[in-house]
Parts: sequence; C-alpha cells; structure tokens
Amino acid sequence: MKVFPMAKDNFKTALAFTLAYEGGWSNHPADPGHATMCGVTLTTYRLYHPGATATQLRNAPMAHFEAIYRKGYWDKIGADALPAGVDALAFDIAVNMGPGRVLPWLAKTAALKPTERIKALHGLRMGFWRRLRTWATFGKGWSRRETACLALALKMAGVK
Repeated sequence: MKVFPMAKDNFKTALAFTLAYEGGWSNHPADPGHATMCGVTLTTYRLYHPGATATQLRNAPMAHFEAIYRKGYWDKIGADALPAGVDALAFDIAVNMGPGRVLPWLAKTAALKPTERIKALHGLRMGFWRRLRTWATFGKGWSRRETACLALALKMAGVK
C-alpha cells in the first residue's frame, strides 16, 4: 500500500477557506442552526463558553472561533493524519455538517488514493445536500461552496 504525505500544516489554509463561506453573522429562519457566527452555532459556542448569549457569540473574538474549529472539528476528525486536500475537504464537511457526518465517510473512502478520495467525499456531500428539504433555499450557495472546496482540495493534493 502506497503511503501518501500527511497534511500537518494545512489547518490555517483550510480554516481560511471555510471562514470565507461561514464568516459573519447569520440567523436565517430556515437554518436549523439559528444564531450562528463564523459558522459556529450558539449551541456549539456554549460548549466552550457556557451560558453565552447570542450577542456574546456575535461579538466573540476570532481566537474563540479558531480554537473551536481546531479542537471541535480539525482535531476531532484527525485532519493532521489525512492526506493534503482530503484534510481540507473533510474539515469543511465537518464544519458544515458536523464531525459525526464526515467520520463514516472518511472510513468509507480510506482505501482510495487522495484524488479519488477527494472526489468521493465531494460526491457524498453533494448527494446528501440534494436530499435535504432546504436544498431549494440553500442549494445554489452550497454548490458554489462545494465547487470551490473541491478545487482547493485537488490543488492541495497536487492536481494541476
């Protein structure tokens, strides 16, 4: 079995990408996450800052979000042990859908080469999104995000 280089220093690159899509305040009535800042829901924020209010979430320093993303998403999915590109896509999926959604997908695709694994993860996420009843509301934005994430992941994996 071929061993692929692991991506130990890709957290900041992956985080910058994800924040470009998750950044800012949102409290959309159709979003089940409700009050969300930089992609972190109030429920998640309270795991790290018990009793926090929506206003505190909205005004939290970026260091809070970076720490939550590192511990609650990047580390939780073992991203430092994933091949370059796979790490960024898996992280973005974990942030968008939760680590519990991507972990089985990572296990399911573990035997694939990085490029094929990236494409398989892409297909799994798109298929999941298309089945959601909120696809009509959010599908266009999700598709844009996924296209950009796929391009980033393939670039990080060395595909030109």
